[in-house]
Amino acid sequence: MLPDSLLVLERGWLSSNNLLFFEGEQAALIDSGYVTHAAQTVSLVEHALAGRALTRLLNTHSHSDHIGGNAAVTAAFGCQVIVPVGIDATIAEWDEEALLLSPLGQSAARFRHDATIAAGDELELGGLTWRAIAVPGHDMDALAFHNAERRLLVSGDALWRNGFGVIFSELLGHPEGAGGLKAARETLNVLARLPVDVVIPGHGAPFVEVEDAFTRAYQRLVAFEQDVELLARHALKVIVAFALLERRRLPRAELPEFLASLSFCQSVNARYLNQSNEALAGWLVRDLLRAGALQDSAGILVAV
Repeated sequence: MLPDSLLVLERGWLSSNNLLFFEGEQAALIDSGYVTHAAQTVSLVEHALAGRALTRLLNTHSHSDHIGGNAAVTAAFGCQVIVPVGIDATIAEWDEEALLLSPLGQSAARFRHDATIAAGDELELGGLTWRAIAVPGHDMDALAFHNAERRLLVSGDALWRNGFGVIFSELLGHPEGAGGLKAARETLNVLARLPVDVVIPGHGAPFVEVEDAFTRAYQRLVAFEQDVELLARHALKVIVAFALLERRRLPRAELPEFLASLSFCQSVNARYLNQSNEALAGWLVRDLLRAGALQDSAGILVAV
């Protein structure tokens, strides 16, 4: 299904997948996972390299679960870091607000980038030519990578087997964040027109059920377009589930205080839901328990 020069290290949902491209005695990597998994990322990459030199690390976008291991990877292998052109200033300034670190209560180790890549650029990875494609929506500066010869798509979080990443930009409430859902629809339209037999997503296994994935993605998008409150609730559930995956355990009584500490949660709640933090926490726990995303063990919330 995949060329021998491409290895997908499928990770859990706290970290993005790591994609290794072998090029003789050298290799390149796309995305580095979350910061708390950085040592594991380095170990996995080192084993997979089998003596090769890692020369390049590229990021599909700037969210914490994709850039969190950059600092550790560059320290271990001395590779060049290449980021989408739209985020280079934010990375250089390390603006934790713009990177959605502090608003979502997430972390990443600061790193230095060496170069940028823009939509339309072509690059060689694993002996194949890939074209960078703008895929705004989940992240307004995100890039995907397409190889027409082998009909391969590295989609990042723009397309998964069962949807796509949260459209945070639609919920931010300031002009530069507006239009996230419209951008996501345009992104799906662009990707759906590409010749693709295999999608390599940022999370989950590579898949060949491409048409079905687009059908599901469009269905989810329509639901959010028709009811933005549904998107708001989805985003809050994702944030809490991510936090519990990182912390593993959180006293249920502390969840309202945790929500109060996250500016994104407070903004979204005020704009769309207008609930107290206690009521919001109660709804989130009930919904995540029902979905099987967490368990309540004697008042302690535990990630599943």
